[in-house]
Amino acid sequence: MNRRDFLKKTAVVVGGLSLPLSAFKILTPKELLASTGSKTKTRWVFLVDTYKCVGCGMCVKACKLENEIPYDANVTRTWVERYVITKDGKTFADTPKGARDGFVTSKIDLGEGRYQDIKDKDIDKAFFVPKLCNQCENPPCVQVCPVGATYQTDDGIVLVDRKWCIGCGYCIMGCPYGVRFFHPVYHTAEKCNFCYHRITKGLKTACVQACPFGARQIGNIKDPNDPVAKIIMTERVGILKEEYGTKPQVYYIGLDREVK
Repeated sequence: MNRRDFLKKTAVVVGGLSLPLSAFKILTPKELLASTGSKTKTRWVFLVDTYKCVGCGMCVKACKLENEIPYDANVTRTWVERYVITKDGKTFADTPKGARDGFVTSKIDLGEGRYQDIKDKDIDKAFFVPKLCNQCENPPCVQVCPVGATYQTDDGIVLVDRKWCIGCGYCIMGCPYGVRFFHPVYHTAEKCNFCYHRITKGLKTACVQACPFGARQIGNIKDPNDPVAKIIMTERVGILKEEYGTKPQVYYIGLDREVK
C-alpha cells in the first residue's frame, strides 16, 4: 500500500469516528460476556464508582509518578472531570491539570484563562468522573497505526512500543475517547495501559492503590470469583460512547447522562 492509499484509509477510519455522541450505555450480563472475545482466561477490565470519587487527584499523582509522565506537564494518562449542572439545565465540565491537585476552587475552568463562577444556589447537581484508556475490545488506535507500535495483547490490553512509534499521531486522532497524547520527553504516543507491568505481577494499578475511597478497581471479567467481575455482572453499569462499536472495557457505576 502506498502512502496516499494509507492516508485515504486512515481518513475513512478517523472520519467514521466523528459521529454524534451519546452519554452512556447500560449493559446486560449477556452483552458483557459477548464483549470479551479474548480466548485467554484473563480479560482485564476496570470499574469506576462515580459515587465514591471526590476529585482528590491522588490517582492522577500516582499515575504520573509510576509511569514517567513529567509531573508538571499538562498531560496525563488518567484524569478526573468535574461536572456541574445548573438549575437552568446548563452543563459545565473541567479538569484543571487533569485534577492532579484536586479541585481547589469552585470556579469552573473554561480554558484559555477563562473561568465561570457558579453560585451554590444555582447548582442542581455536581459530581466527578475519572477517565482513562478504555482498553477497547475493538481498538481503532490499533487499526490506524502504520508501523504496529500500538498493539493488543492476548488479555486485551492495548500497549504502545516506544521503540517502534514514529510519532505520526494517527492513533491520537483515531481514539474517540481522547486518551492519547504525545509524551513530552520521548515524543511518542502515550496512554494508560492499566499499569500492565504491575497487574501482570499480581499488583494493583498505581491509581487503584492510591485511591483512598475505593472509587477505582481492576479485575478479570472471565473469573466468576473476581470481586470486580461480580459487580459488573450483577449491578447496573455503563460505558462511554457505546455507539462507536469499540466495546470499551472500563465500566462505570452511577454514570450520569450528561457525561461525554
